[in-house]
Amino acid sequence: MIRRTTAAKGLALAAVLSLGLAACASSDGGSGDSTEGGGGGSAEPLKIGTILPVTGTLAFLGPPEIAGVGLAIDDINAAGGVLGNDVTVEWGDSGDSTDLSVASSTATDLIGKGVSVVIGAASSAVSLGVVDQFAEASVMQISPANTAADLSGYGDFFARTAPPDTVQGPAHADLIMGDGHCKVGFLVQNEAYGNGLRDYVQEALEAGGCEAVYGGNGEGHEFAPGETNFGAQVTDLLAQKPDAISIIAFEETTAIVNELVAQGWDFNGTTYFVDGNLSNYGDDFDPGTLEGVQGTLPGAQADDAFREELQTWYSENESGELNDFSYSAESYDAVVLAALAAVKGNGTDGETISKNIRAVSGADGGTEVKTFEEGVKALEAGEDINYVGKSGIGPLNESNDPTSAFIGIYKYGADNTYTYERQIEGKIEE
Repeated sequence: MIRRTTAAKGLALAAVLSLGLAACASSDGGSGDSTEGGGGGSAEPLKIGTILPVTGTLAFLGPPEIAGVGLAIDDINAAGGVLGNDVTVEWGDSGDSTDLSVASSTATDLIGKGVSVVIGAASSAVSLGVVDQFAEASVMQISPANTAADLSGYGDFFARTAPPDTVQGPAHADLIMGDGHCKVGFLVQNEAYGNGLRDYVQEALEAGGCEAVYGGNGEGHEFAPGETNFGAQVTDLLAQKPDAISIIAFEETTAIVNELVAQGWDFNGTTYFVDGNLSNYGDDFDPGTLEGVQGTLPGAQADDAFREELQTWYSENESGELNDFSYSAESYDAVVLAALAAVKGNGTDGETISKNIRAVSGADGGTEVKTFEEGVKALEAGEDINYVGKSGIGPLNESNDPTSAFIGIYKYGADNTYTYERQIEGKIEE
């Protein structure tokens, strides 16, 4: 099993920053046209790195993503590994967009350790801060959670297993309008993820004849990541008399909810979360505070068997329990796609993985496979493959985005935790 050491688990900031002087290998890379196949590069053991949130405002997303990566690597190695060798992993912290030096230092460390593929980041803003660093070193970056449209087609060395906000935005707007709301207030954090998702939600609302309103000052009225004081902004927003509020934020959501409670907002059936803040809050608020709140989350609902496997891995390797499963399936699939791309290209270097990842995702059609083991057998038989993984995404397009993906709809109960309601399938418009 792939076990994370205590040092890697903590990744104290001082230790992360001390890695900033590590040597950074780089190369020009190739064209990355994955449908052409090719490869035959390095046959060294595949070394995967992670740049996932161990600390920061998205730390609640770290455990399920880490479990997805770890479980995938164990499954791959149990099936014989990649090109005859076990896959290894270097764990890394992404931090968040309030301190991008954490991610930058982690990227430098991972590159210095010779990883050829990196899983992460969870935050789109964090990925935008390191994506060029990885590309210059010919390291393939695959995010299981980035949704910002700014990352679509960013480069040959970036792909994702989460759909862009062009899918979640309209689904979120449809949910709100479907509940009969048409004057929607926004509380949005000012960075690539928040602004981008808000834009697509607002565009869909206005196309449906509805109105978006804001509180606060300044163009767009967004708040800075890490903000803790929302008194004035909530006061201004409620003065606009919205009939619903969409909160697009990360950990700041706790302070926002507390301020809305203090100012008498009724959450039941009027308040909407997104993937960045869809978390089980439990005792963070008084019982019943979030009852009736709904949220959208890109990705298929993890089935019970997969959840049990994730829980077992996390318990055995992290000595803890998973409270959320957000982006666990996408993390699992990101690893499997990278491994299958290495097998198809007969090389474990980042350039080979970049050139073959679209093909193994099904961009060229081929035999449908559901596991790494099935994929290897089909590739060895000379077949094209279409990996249909845990997340249910469609093949990657020329922008390295999934061509289709599910958006889950979730609802909070009186215990301030959410449960699955239903899902809809969205497609990427070409």
